[in-house]
Amino acid sequence: MTNPTHLKTHPFMPRNYWPLLGLFLALLSGCSEPSIQKLEGPAQGTTYHISYWSESAVDTQDIKVGIENEFSIIDKLLSNYRSDSTIETFNSLKNTDSQDVGSEIVALVKSAQIVHQASSGCYDLTIKPLFDLWGFRGETLTIPDDKTIATTLKQIGMEKLEVVDETHLRKKQADLKVDLSSIAQGYSVERISQVLEQKHISHYLVEIGGELKTNGTKPGLQPWRIALERPLPEERVMQKVITLPKDSPMAVMTSGTYRHYFDDHGVRYSHILDARNGRPVGHNLVSVSVFISDPTAADAWSTALLCLGQQDGMAAANIAKIPALFIELQGTELVESKSDALNALNTLTIH
Repeated sequence: MTNPTHLKTHPFMPRNYWPLLGLFLALLSGCSEPSIQKLEGPAQGTTYHISYWSESAVDTQDIKVGIENEFSIIDKLLSNYRSDSTIETFNSLKNTDSQDVGSEIVALVKSAQIVHQASSGCYDLTIKPLFDLWGFRGETLTIPDDKTIATTLKQIGMEKLEVVDETHLRKKQADLKVDLSSIAQGYSVERISQVLEQKHISHYLVEIGGELKTNGTKPGLQPWRIALERPLPEERVMQKVITLPKDSPMAVMTSGTYRHYFDDHGVRYSHILDARNGRPVGHNLVSVSVFISDPTAADAWSTALLCLGQQDGMAAANIAKIPALFIELQGTELVESKSDALNALNTLTIH
């Protein structure tokens, strides 16, 4: 049986790793400031919330139009649910010729290649056929046999995707398909942040589906504060409060296993697929949050570290010096641990 309340429709679907929906934008403790402007709406199969303020007058309607236009541009570029998107056009061409996909997609692939290597292949942009095989695109679980998984794995592999130059990609295998959804939401957060900065707004909080970036402060030089959700399926309560830095941008990207899964005959199947074996992860790591300035890289890293599990994920985070908070379910207890870089990070507080 499956519980559809744990599934999300997303124009970037299907994705093997899902951004956590549990970052409450609670703008905690005295955040109600009349000079803070707020924008919100539907986007990318979820919602966005933006809080900002400026010392000079700004045109709120102009900002909203700019944000909506930017979402449209991103959707046309990256959506796996649009046959006319740039990435789906690339996927539909079953040949090994060099294809012009633009500088944005090439940059995303380059960023993903770094994380792919650091995760020993657990994180992989070409996992789409496996995601479809398991039925994670819709609401019906399909448990494939070993032979079918092995056959499908032959279609997978970042090493089969070549960056030709700054605007061109080439498939080394004609049936390769690229799914950027595990990095696209972080990229979208950055693109929307850039819209605000182009409008001369330097104090903001941008959130899309729980993934966010802050810059500057609230009025009165008060820091932005957000809350992380307790990573259990039946709970929607606060786990941690994060006070974000005042003097530098900070992205908070969280990946988790507890909102998107299937239950079948007493077995839980996470939507987190390990590209190395083609199966849902079976470890007890339920949440990873990454804290770095670049939302795009943070999105990919949170996904990869969650895929790896507690031990291997912590090792990878420490080698790459990624500030990350791991939450593992041990029995009925949630056990937290921090990477070395997060322990050393003194520009934010977690309590």
